[in-house]
Amino acid sequence: MKLYQDKNANTNVVTGYGDDHVMISNIRHEGNVLVSAGSVMTGWAPDAGGDLAGLRAEDLARVTELGAEILIVGTGRRQRFPQPLLLRPLVEARVGFEFMDFAAACRTYNILVGEGRAVALGLLYER
Repeated sequence: MKLYQDKNANTNVVTGYGDDHVMISNIRHEGNVLVSAGSVMTGWAPDAGGDLAGLRAEDLARVTELGAEILIVGTGRRQRFPQPLLLRPLVEARVGFEFMDFAAACRTYNILVGEGRAVALGLLYER
């Protein structure tokens, strides 16, 4: 699916995605990625797949390095939820979170980052 970039060239937005990639500001990325308005962290959550197997609390805790107040996680074609214990670092850091399918996660991230919110998008690809 193709999404269109906002006019703010200094903000990372999702401009397209597929089953094996995401386009961040028209640059293709493959594999799990963590995105914020000002950074793109490739290789995020290296052991996790869209089914959330291999996702670790440490992976989610990396969001705090970005200064995000909200984390949106895309879990592939289906919405999946992690074990509650994995969410502890986010709760302790007072970071809100939502797990969604890819399409919803990308759209929601673009809306929130377009509003100037401190949001991060984590995408976990199905294996």
